Amino acid sequence: MIETRNLVKAVDTSEGILTILKGIGIKIEAGEAVAIVGASGSGKSTLLGLMAGLDGASSGEIILDGHSLSELNEEQRAILRGQLVGFVFQSFQLLPSLTALENVMLPIELKGDQQAREKATNLLDRVGLAERWHHYPNQLSGGEQQRVAIARAFATEARVLFADEPTGNLDTVTGAKVVDLLFELNREYSTTLVLVTHDERLASRCDRKIRLVAGEVVEDEKIGDALSA
Repeated sequence: MIETRNLVKAVDTSEGILTILKGIGIKIEAGEAVAIVGASGSGKSTLLGLMAGLDGASSGEIILDGHSLSELNEEQRAILRGQLVGFVFQSFQLLPSLTALENVMLPIELKGDQQAREKATNLLDRVGLAERWHHYPNQLSGGEQQRVAIARAFATEARVLFADEPTGNLDTVTGAKVVDLLFELNREYSTTLVLVTHDERLASRCDRKIRLVAGEVVEDEKIGDALSA
């Protein structure tokens, strides 16, 4: 589903060129749940953004469901994201002027689906917000906002879900509930999940863990293999 080949990301800074990612080569299979872990500044979120087509690499190649992102322009990448990809961010990224229902309906409507309201209502029910659909983001708790974001991410039945520190702004108990929900829906929809986290307990629930240190892969192992070792 996702492959990176000798992926490099470098940026200009006042002190010269800073290389954030150094020759990353990984493969993620369809339906796999993969955690990308590492300390702050290791390049986790940068790698996620590149694989999702949100940013361009300095060199190397990214293949997303058979499409080489380097061969697509920005508009083509946006269309591909709309067809394939869902996102869950640490900061929720809900539109403040839309209700919970409208936030979930929006990506469905953008695909031209006439059943947007029905699908969005069903998903909000699944995430436990059937009674809160008419509330705006500022009327919802952090956990409720993240559940709306998860419903929105699954709304278009995306084949790949990218989650960037999805529990980073939540307390431990709320975060655990959100994670349970994320994995439950992920299994149900058979989505490929790529999860950036600093939480080792969250990473341990994935099929596989990729660890970055200073922009390089230093560990890539199946969770089951690690637990049985």
